[in-house]
Amino acid sequence: MFDIGVNLTSTQFAKDRKQIVTRAQQAGITGILITGTNALESQQAHSLATQHPGYCWSTAGVHPHHASEWSQETAGTLRRLARQPQVVAIGECGLDYNRNISVPEQQEYAFNAQLELAAELSMPVFLHCREAHDRFMAILTPWLDKLPAVVVHCFTGTRKELEDYIAQGMMIGITGWVCDERRGGEVRELLPLIPAARLLLETDAPYLLPRDMRPRPPSRRNEPCYLPHIVHQVATWRGEDAQSLAVQTDSNARRLFGLSGL
Repeated sequence: MFDIGVNLTSTQFAKDRKQIVTRAQQAGITGILITGTNALESQQAHSLATQHPGYCWSTAGVHPHHASEWSQETAGTLRRLARQPQVVAIGECGLDYNRNISVPEQQEYAFNAQLELAAELSMPVFLHCREAHDRFMAILTPWLDKLPAVVVHCFTGTRKELEDYIAQGMMIGITGWVCDERRGGEVRELLPLIPAARLLLETDAPYLLPRDMRPRPPSRRNEPCYLPHIVHQVATWRGEDAQSLAVQTDSNARRLFGLSGL
C-alpha cells in the first residue's frame, strides 16, 4: 500500500513530521513518495527522504503554480537533485489553468523544460493537469516516447481525458477526491475503466482528506495513514478485494519508480 503523493514539506506537518511517518508505518503503508513543488521544497523533500531510507523517496520539480520562479538556477537545482538515489521522478510539473497563479506562458515553458530534463535523464515524470487537458497533451505528447514512465497525479478529469491518458500508456493517480460526495462522483464512476496495472493510489496529504471517513478525524488535515480508507473505497467501487488492490498498486508504484520490492 504505497502512497505516491505526500506533501510532507507542508508547514501543516512542521510540528510532527516524524510522527506522520510513524503513523503511516503503523497503518500498513509500505512506502511514501514525497512531492517536490519548487526548488526549495524539492531540496526539503530530498532531505526528508534521506531520513527514512528504504521507506521514503522524493520527486524534484516545479508545480505550475510556481512556474514564474523558473530559472536556470532552478533547472540546475533539479538536475543536481535528480542524481540522488532518493529522487525517483521529475515533478510535480504540468499545467493548471484553474487558478493561473503563474500565467499560462510561464507554466508551459516550465513544463516543457522539465519534460526535457526528464527525457535527458531518463526519469519518470509526476504530472499535474487541471482544466488544461488539450494544451497539456499538446506539450506532453512529443516527449512520450522519450520518457520511461508518466503518472498523472491526482486525476480529477473527464472520461475523455482518462481515455487519452490510458491510450498513451500513462499511469493514473487516484486520491481521496473520489470520497467526496460533492465533487468526486464522476471520477468514482470512471474507476473501473483504469487497468489494474495502471492504477496508483495517493493521499495528496495534507490536502483532500476523505470526506466519507467515519468517525471523522479530529483534524481536517489529511495524512498517509488514511490511505487504507482510500484503498478500501476504491476497491469497493471497482468491485475488487482491498488487500489485492493494495498489493497491486504497491507493485505498480515500485515498477514505475524503479524501487525494490518489500
